[in-house]
Amino acid sequence: MRTEVLSYQLYSSRGAASLERELAMLAEAGYDAVEPFDGLYGNLDALHRLLREAGLAAPSGHFGLTLLEAEFDRAIAIARRLGITYLVMPYVSPEARPSNRAGWQAMGERLAAVSARLAGEGLRFAYHNHDFEFRPLPDGSLPIEHVLGADLLWEADLAWVVKAGADPVAWLDRYRGRVPLVHVKDIARQGEALDEDGWADVGTGIVGWSTLWSLCRRAGAEIMVAEHDNPSDTARFATTSLHAMAGFAGRR
Repeated sequence: MRTEVLSYQLYSSRGAASLERELAMLAEAGYDAVEPFDGLYGNLDALHRLLREAGLAAPSGHFGLTLLEAEFDRAIAIARRLGITYLVMPYVSPEARPSNRAGWQAMGERLAAVSARLAGEGLRFAYHNHDFEFRPLPDGSLPIEHVLGADLLWEADLAWVVKAGADPVAWLDRYRGRVPLVHVKDIARQGEALDEDGWADVGTGIVGWSTLWSLCRRAGAEIMVAEHDNPSDTARFATTSLHAMAGFAGRR
């Protein structure tokens, strides 16, 4: 049976005092890989060394659109140095978000152009969602439809889909074959984890991961990335979440 790569989004540990200690903790917990983000690419040699010393791969990474468009050669150099195959755009800031169908279609065209350039380098490109992509535009269409277009890959953050009031099962089915990465995130029960912005360790919240995991696999998921936007204890989040993910993946 195929087993997905179990990864960890390093944005979850952005407040940690020592990246070296965080990587050592993640390796000891049993993660296969991590997913770095823009804020870590300033000292590429140091990041490469720390990953190598921890024995962690980085098959995917988050890259802002400015880096991908205005500094394309640098983005390629980062990917090559770290062994990243999937470059993922993580977010459209509020001030950059279109307000109508035409605007989102134009955004989709920009992303398709980035995807084509990366494909020419033997790399793959995907888009990571939040909740706003699933909120209807004035014409009733959804931003996610225009962003992904005909063939863009999707790093599905299913907790944000749930937050938007959408059905993750339906969306995984719609984009089956185009979901090589998934953010594995959980939502706390109402009134819980208020100091963590209402997010939960994977397997302890309301997102139905025991069902969704197999559907992610069916949709083409190769890399499953644990994430928590504001954990008060990264070691607790990392170990609890990996235990749950390993169970869903059939590793224990």
